[in-house]
Amino acid sequence: MQPLLDQHGRVATDLRVSLTDRCNLRCTYCMPAEGLDWMPLDDQLSDDEVVRLIGVAVRELGVREVRFTGGEPLVRRGLVDIVRQVRALDAGVEMSITTNALGLSRTAGALAEAGLDRVNVSLDTVRADTFHEITRRDRLDDVIAGLAAAEAAGLGPVKVNAVLLRGINDDQAPELLGWCVDRGYQLRFIEQMPLDAQHGWDRDAMVTADEIFASLATRFTLTPAHEPRGSAPAELFVVDGGPATVGVIASVTRPFCGDCDRVRLTADGQVRNCLFARSESDLRSALRAGASDEDLAARWRTAMWGKAAGHGIDDPSFLRPDRPMSAIGG
Repeated sequence: MQPLLDQHGRVATDLRVSLTDRCNLRCTYCMPAEGLDWMPLDDQLSDDEVVRLIGVAVRELGVREVRFTGGEPLVRRGLVDIVRQVRALDAGVEMSITTNALGLSRTAGALAEAGLDRVNVSLDTVRADTFHEITRRDRLDDVIAGLAAAEAAGLGPVKVNAVLLRGINDDQAPELLGWCVDRGYQLRFIEQMPLDAQHGWDRDAMVTADEIFASLATRFTLTPAHEPRGSAPAELFVVDGGPATVGVIASVTRPFCGDCDRVRLTADGQVRNCLFARSESDLRSALRAGASDEDLAARWRTAMWGKAAGHGIDDPSFLRPDRPMSAIGG
């Protein structure tokens, strides 16, 4: 087995698989109210194609973690069967999804039975009015029900991902952390990144990691976690002596590119070796032309070898990716 090695010595073992670019929320920091021009379904990988490429990644390239993303992965009708087939490939692979949790109350049990290990749920507020302001939908109760269903189904530890937006929910960090601690959910705050479809991101308006820490310190005592961070994107802190923890993913102000172990596969079968990459490598065309697993693996290795040393957000020449986050996968 030859791993997914890049020219800077990093090895990718964590695969993020986007199953769709569609989403049933319209978060202001992700897409416009009217949505986007969705990917034609013929361009999207079929369920069997998704499973085959994951199989190549696991068997030929040493991938040990698979996370399903979107868009919103729960809108992919074949999700449960895809999870079941991937579990059959290798019982030791860790499988998770990043989801907005709409509909998770109906699917958590089936996903757990199929072999999913855990969920990451995107939730920026526990106030109904703020939730509507951010997502343009009145679905907070459904998200809360989805979180509870995931916990009941054994899809833990249940993690919550939150983005703070200046003037909207940036004053709610301690409230959200207290809510998660009370329920045993592991909260991760994420700095807003320049991946919105409407290109409205502004570095000066972004709520930084330092501001997040200062806000949390008004209610909680945070101490650095003893466990090594490794390639994990979040800096972990123990809350009030533990056992609860909170993480901050400071992709912009405290980049962790040097320890990155991730690779991404888009819903239309393109390899992205970095979230902010300006180029992609096409596996779908080769797959549909009859390429062998060995050839697909070789193409994937070539795609990873060219990975840049860092995302370059602070570089004056930085250019946003052509695709927004909803079409890349988190």
